[in-house]
Amino acid sequence: MPPAAGAPTDSPADGGTRWLDAEEQVTWRAYLSATQLLTDRIDRQLQHESGIAHTYYEMLVRLSESPGRSLRMSQLADSSLSSRSRVSHAVARLEERGWIRREACETDGRGYLAVLTDAGFTALDQAAPGHVETVRSNLFDVLDAEQVEQLGKISQTLLAHLTATGAVSPVPPPAGTA
Repeated sequence: MPPAAGAPTDSPADGGTRWLDAEEQVTWRAYLSATQLLTDRIDRQLQHESGIAHTYYEMLVRLSESPGRSLRMSQLADSSLSSRSRVSHAVARLEERGWIRREACETDGRGYLAVLTDAGFTALDQAAPGHVETVRSNLFDVLDAEQVEQLGKISQTLLAHLTATGAVSPVPPPAGTA
């Protein structure tokens, strides 16, 4: 149980828990709430305007940015930070819509590629303006230029740490930005 406000915290040198201080607790909870609310707002907008769940949208984006608009299913799972079973389920749903098709991998008979179809690209293209406006109006428009720069640095630092420690798979940058 965390210590009461103002109570001394255990020292990690003594094997104790490194509790968050009051300022860290406020920062953590604000960050957690803000990211959850932003993600929810983005998902609601995509669902309402395009009928696409945010996780599906991100998979379509990953495919659209890949050479030949295709990725191995395992690469799609890694790049979208999803389990392979979740990606397989999502691809099945997107196949039903005609937005993705599966193809056997020519270099490995056991593997499959997820391929973005023209219909899928059109759906993504139609959904993108509303999605970008939602991101812009709920994130970038409320920050000044210095805050945007700080957010970028903080996000890259966290991504590098989490990737290096194995907490997540590396997320490739969008095409043309690496």
